[in-house]
Amino acid sequence: MSDLFAADPAETDKARPLADQLRPRSLDEVIGQTHLLGPDGTLRRMLASGRLGSLILWGPPGTGKTTVARLLADQIGFRFEQISAIFSGVADLKKVFEKARFERLSGHRTLLFVDEIHRFNRAQQDSFLPVMEDGTVVLIGATTENPSFELNAALLSRSQVLRFESLNAEDLENLLQRAETLLGARLPVTDEARATLLGLADGDGRALLGLVEEILASARSEETLDPTALLTVVQRRAPIYDKAQDGHYNLISALHKTIRGSDPDAALYYFARMLDAGEDPLFLARRLIRMASEDIGLADPQALPLAIAGRDAYQMLGSPEGELSLAQVVVYLALAPKSNAVYTAYKAAVSVAKSTGSPMPPMVILNAPTKMMKGQGYGDGYVYDHDTPEAFSGQEYFPEKIGRQNFYNPVERGFERDLRKRIDYFARLRAEKSRRRDGD
Repeated sequence: MSDLFAADPAETDKARPLADQLRPRSLDEVIGQTHLLGPDGTLRRMLASGRLGSLILWGPPGTGKTTVARLLADQIGFRFEQISAIFSGVADLKKVFEKARFERLSGHRTLLFVDEIHRFNRAQQDSFLPVMEDGTVVLIGATTENPSFELNAALLSRSQVLRFESLNAEDLENLLQRAETLLGARLPVTDEARATLLGLADGDGRALLGLVEEILASARSEETLDPTALLTVVQRRAPIYDKAQDGHYNLISALHKTIRGSDPDAALYYFARMLDAGEDPLFLARRLIRMASEDIGLADPQALPLAIAGRDAYQMLGSPEGELSLAQVVVYLALAPKSNAVYTAYKAAVSVAKSTGSPMPPMVILNAPTKMMKGQGYGDGYVYDHDTPEAFSGQEYFPEKIGRQNFYNPVERGFERDLRKRIDYFARLRAEKSRRRDGD
């Protein structure tokens, strides 16, 4: 007797998420990652050699890490076992390892795919080492975080790290066309809205297909969405950014280097990206203050007070008005003359101070608050600089043990050009006064 309530296979297939329906069935169908899967790609060469070692697949979400791992297992004829570090513990790992050992006795090798492998603690990561070394499993771990920071050195030394890149606009367009072919119709959006849609996906193929499903579920019949209408239909995807992890450090590094590189437009772009992703504006204000000292210094003495004023303005105005004050600082610092002379001078002074112990300053510049100290020569021969015609005595202030040092060397940019002239002037005076003293 037929079951009247049995699901229609065609309808069941349609009920599956679009990303699942479009999952590639071979490595040739994978979109993107040509540096790994192209004719000369790293993974292609591994497969051609007949040997596949343990791998760490590092990259943003929706770039095909899970799919590629599954297809690699098919390609080399291994069992595919998948676990997630979010939902698994030591007991789960032991079961997986025991099953892999049993299957190996039957001649079946296991490719173990661990999603979010960085979520495992150090001890859990160490538990993979014996089964990797004895060949019980070939491990493929997937992570969105920088493996250098999140994975044990021992685990990394036994694996090859492969970086997955965000899908570019061409990749996303190819994926969208595949979805339209499966659906049998073009997505009801204008060309401008189509470009907006690809931008909203932010390099994530899975996110793109999720947005397509939102459009199909929400758009009215015979309606063609322009960019404004599109944004009212779909939920904006949050940028890939974790304030405590790799995305955070990548963008603050980019902001710092674009300001140092005197590119105000690029600096504003990274500044806006960090704010858009939810970064604390006061964190950015503190970093701008640091940049004013480290990369501009006395080439523009106004840079530091302006950076501090930008922070104070933000604290007074709050968000969103206060962000404009910080944006003003970003542009000013990017266009300011650059010098790290104070920064390098300070580091050099610290190095000498740490390496030379505690030598006594010259007696001539020490105070003599008691008769005994005066009798021992404290302050003897000190020349009050303001009593000289140039307000410069030219005395030696470094301890005799280490001798005169040169830490600060201004650059020929901005206000430091004038400081360079002053330093040269004082050096000439010092030399002249030294010759006179020696002559006396």
